Amino acid sequence: MTIPPFLQSLLTAHGPSGYEATPAAVWREAASAWSGDVQSDAMGTSWARVPGTAGGPALALVGHIDEIGLLVTHIDDKGNLRFIGVGGWDPQILVGQRVVLATRGGAIPGVIGKKPIHLLKAEDRKKAPELKDLHIDIGAASAEEAAEHVRIGDVAVIAGDPVELLGGRVASRAMDNRLGCYVVAEAARIVAERGGAAGDVIAVAAAQEEVGLNGARTIAHRLRPGLAVAVDVTHATDAPGIDENENGSHHFGTGPVISRGTTLHPLVTEELIGAAEAEGIGYTLEGTTRGTGTDADAIFLSRDGIPTGLVSLPLRYMHSPVEVCQLSDVEDAARLLAAFALRLSAELTFTR
Repeated sequence: MTIPPFLQSLLTAHGPSGYEATPAAVWREAASAWSGDVQSDAMGTSWARVPGTAGGPALALVGHIDEIGLLVTHIDDKGNLRFIGVGGWDPQILVGQRVVLATRGGAIPGVIGKKPIHLLKAEDRKKAPELKDLHIDIGAASAEEAAEHVRIGDVAVIAGDPVELLGGRVASRAMDNRLGCYVVAEAARIVAERGGAAGDVIAVAAAQEEVGLNGARTIAHRLRPGLAVAVDVTHATDAPGIDENENGSHHFGTGPVISRGTTLHPLVTEELIGAAEAEGIGYTLEGTTRGTGTDADAIFLSRDGIPTGLVSLPLRYMHSPVEVCQLSDVEDAARLLAAFALRLSAELTFTR
């Protein structure tokens, strides 16, 4: 299995939180092939609608289009760029990485450097680096030269294209959560090809999830769907060092992960499970409480409450430049959501 062209384009587009315009444009262009109603808002969130056919509840399928990145906070006297994370980083992962900065003059390459191990004191060699110990080197010889190209507030992402691995697996940055955006668009496309569901199906590529679930919060308020399913990633637990007693059993090739928990509507969850079983789609279950750490946490609280579910994709090495997924799980998630949408009845009620 090779990377679908649409997913390839999403993964190669650069777009950290608040600066998602490029991947959002890729998403909207793809969605325009099956939807005549593709829009975006001031937050940077995009959505595409498939009209309903029988007066059923509107269903929002929500992935987030942003990725983690870096933001320049200072240029030192020697022209090195100091930065903070946009979203959560393990600083150890950043050491020695190549980056691409988005500037008003265009893309600029750089590398992340730190003091060489040869020059570290013995006790410092045992310590994990912190972001304050790192800098971005763009080759500038002075602060003045660097400032000709880079401004405070410019953002960067890790450089590197997706790589196809053995067994239908792919490694890339930004799978969290371009995978979700791909899945919701593919699910809506399938629904459109089958003539529509009972109610509107609205695929959403939400902005700024990594810095506060912001796009999901505002778009849920705006669209006011009858129900919603957030699509994100979760930890694949067949990777070394992960305790399944704490994290559950979610292996590559076992399909999407359906969450059950206190903030997720039980009927939405059961309908997702029913759709998976009716279509013969493999799945695993994940238990959550209080919150899920995904856009579902913002959606279910919108207005007077939106019945919300959560479907996740098993992912290895989350928040790194080499996130790995199984493509069959991604395609199965799209099939699941399409089947779920097509099964929803106009008479369905979520009152408890």
